[in-house]
Amino acid sequence: MSETTAILVGASSMLSKEIAKQLSASGMKLVLLTQAPETLTDLLPSLPATTQVIPFDISDDKQLINQLTELWQQLGNVQLVLVNTGLNSYSPELPWQLEQEIIDVNVKGFAAVCNTCFRLFREQGYGQIAAINSIAGLRGGPSVAFHASKAFAINYLEGLSMHAQRLKLPIDITDIQLGLLDKAAMQQSSLWLSPVEEVARQIVRALLLRKRRVIVTKRWRTVAWLTKLLPEYIYNTRHWKQKKRK
Repeated sequence: MSETTAILVGASSMLSKEIAKQLSASGMKLVLLTQAPETLTDLLPSLPATTQVIPFDISDDKQLINQLTELWQQLGNVQLVLVNTGLNSYSPELPWQLEQEIIDVNVKGFAAVCNTCFRLFREQGYGQIAAINSIAGLRGGPSVAFHASKAFAINYLEGLSMHAQRLKLPIDITDIQLGLLDKAAMQQSSLWLSPVEEVARQIVRALLLRKRRVIVTKRWRTVAWLTKLLPEYIYNTRHWKQKKRK
């Protein structure tokens, strides 16, 4: 496979690092954008010397638009942009500051990255925008802003895909919806929690096949289907009454 350039926005997580390794192994030249470059020190020895690491703040939309545009000019052309950023937190009090931080990153920052990359790909004439989302976006949930932000991301990507089709542009949009892996990890569920290498493998395969939408890992497809199917009085488990002790 000839070398192509991929930008990974949000490269510091364990999953992003594994994806970077597998994309590099597939022949891609990587540009890693992260808010904390020091977290990639352990990763860089396993990647080619051509790999670039660039500090990046997704919460500052004006700066990130300028930074992406300048980076694009330096690189010459880019084939893939993968966005893997997002905040998730829960507090019963639902403090606005926490909700605002999630919205700033997961909605405002996410949209700014995708919108800018779509414009740059349109000028370039081709490309692929991909993002790692969550099946949490299929319904509302107790982490109110997080669930809502993932619903926004799912619909934003679908809109970009429709827009590319109307413009008759070869710009592929890939929506990667992860299962509730954090929840499975907290519950120590071996059934629903797959090794990070396998999660990354399924993601990279979907990227290389330029799929429109994929749920990772495959076993979460049933959960996603049930999530959309269940009526609210069943989905909203707070209505379930605990059995009285005898």
